[in-house]
Amino acid sequence: MEDDLITCLTRQVKEEVLENYLTQRRLIELETEDVEAQAEAVRALAQEVGKRFTRLGYLMMDAEMLERLIGILQIPETSFWRECLEKPFARGVRFIKVTALTHKGKFRKLVLESYNRLLTWMTKYKDALHDLELEVRALNINIQAFQSNFDLLTILNFLKSLDVCGLEHKHFLGSNFTAEEIMSVEKKLYIHPMKVDRFNLPPPLDLPAPALIQDDLGRLAEDVFRKHHNQIKRLLR
Repeated sequence: MEDDLITCLTRQVKEEVLENYLTQRRLIELETEDVEAQAEAVRALAQEVGKRFTRLGYLMMDAEMLERLIGILQIPETSFWRECLEKPFARGVRFIKVTALTHKGKFRKLVLESYNRLLTWMTKYKDALHDLELEVRALNINIQAFQSNFDLLTILNFLKSLDVCGLEHKHFLGSNFTAEEIMSVEKKLYIHPMKVDRFNLPPPLDLPAPALIQDDLGRLAEDVFRKHHNQIKRLLR
């Protein structure tokens, strides 16, 4: 009788440990889902930044002027941002309205303002990526604590002592989980730390401050206007 009581109490304690394990694991899974959703939002923001690159590249009108812009901004040759800069322009960003006495002055303002807005969006992206890195770091701390608090082998050994119906009742690995599969699930149950690299997000660029390149960018805009003034006048209507 006493042995039965001890066995019953031991089983109850183990079940409580298992329930706690499942609860904490689910919390980790929910936190992981939140981080993944945040990463997708950062990816969408990168696309918005890319559209501002495309708009600025479109204003250069030809490959020669685009290369000069790339030199001024120091855009890496093999990068997501370089690809955006060289893409054909498509609607998706608001056309910037500027005023000036001449078409040349108006176009110069348009180029400078396009760069200012690009810089603003890049700063937003840089901040968002930094926030994501902090969230990933916090998630990994929680994963490490979870792994330390629960001995997976002990839990698996306890699961082996349960009947199949009990396992299904726990919903440990889904309704098709059988006792024979327990021996092979340790690797599946291990939660690996997350790395920001897995999301393949483009690294932000440290673009020069407007004051540092205003003269160079202004001269470039004037050269583009001289070379393509008819096309630019139609653009500015």
